[in-house]
Amino acid sequence: MQRIETALPGVYVIEPKVFGDARGFFYESYHRAKFTELGIPDEFVQDNCSRSARGVLRGLHYQLRFPQAKLCRVVEGEVFDVAVDIRKGSPTFGQWAGVVLSAENKRQIYVPAGFAHGFAVLSESAEFLYKCSDFYHPEDEQGVIWNDPDIGIPWPVELPVLSGKDQKYLPLNQTDPERLPVYHQK
Repeated sequence: MQRIETALPGVYVIEPKVFGDARGFFYESYHRAKFTELGIPDEFVQDNCSRSARGVLRGLHYQLRFPQAKLCRVVEGEVFDVAVDIRKGSPTFGQWAGVVLSAENKRQIYVPAGFAHGFAVLSESAEFLYKCSDFYHPEDEQGVIWNDPDIGIPWPVELPVLSGKDQKYLPLNQTDPERLPVYHQK
């Protein structure tokens, strides 16, 4: 298992060691001790799974009072996955990192707490799994509009299918600063 740095410090792509033969393949998708060695010490308390059709875009989501680090992967299909630094005072505030996750490449992305997260489905459908370091609290769910021009994510879908909630989020520069996480230098 190896950790690959992205454009955002703390956001990592995890590439597993895959063992394959004529029968199929095997790989460890999570091993707490190995992830700690890679610099990811979070204790994950909830696993989530979603299935989405081509062109669905989910995000950009975060929780404020109950921040969640996320470890994301795809077990069927392909998505473009994005993390955005929305921490007030961060040197990379408003910047994003993205990676293609697929059943084929078996890559994962680690999104630290304090970042907004979203993904767009590139295949006919995709089954998306993610671990969270805190429980989902619907009353604490926050978001940033997916097509914020200041963030400038080049989503690889022309007319994304969005939830009503995701359509109503504001751009980052219009979000109440009290509704954004705070950067803490390590």
